[in-house]
Amino acid sequence: MKFIIAIIQPFKLEDVREALNAVGVGGMTVTEVKGYGHQRGHTEIYRGAEYEVKFVPKVKIEVALPEDRADAAIRAIAETARTGKIGDGKVFAFDIGRAMRIRTGEMDETAI
Repeated sequence: MKFIIAIIQPFKLEDVREALNAVGVGGMTVTEVKGYGHQRGHTEIYRGAEYEVKFVPKVKIEVALPEDRADAAIRAIAETARTGKIGDGKVFAFDIGRAMRIRTGEMDETAI
């Protein structure tokens, strides 16, 4: 079992959701987050005043899935979220030791 975390541009969320559904991902958790990487923020102008934005808005997607679907899910995220510009995001994959569906008590792959 794998746990995938993807940090992407907010405007790419719906496209990534559709791509993940197409490769068999049945559910996900989405959180609005802020952060920075190599871009270190940017400068914007609001009502004539220039100010520095140190934390850039992003979306974090979390998905738990069987190991045999992980590569397809990572490819789907990367291909769909890519714009070719700085700030496209990152994808991380971790092994899951145990999983349990609280409602039914199902364990591991049957729980996800």
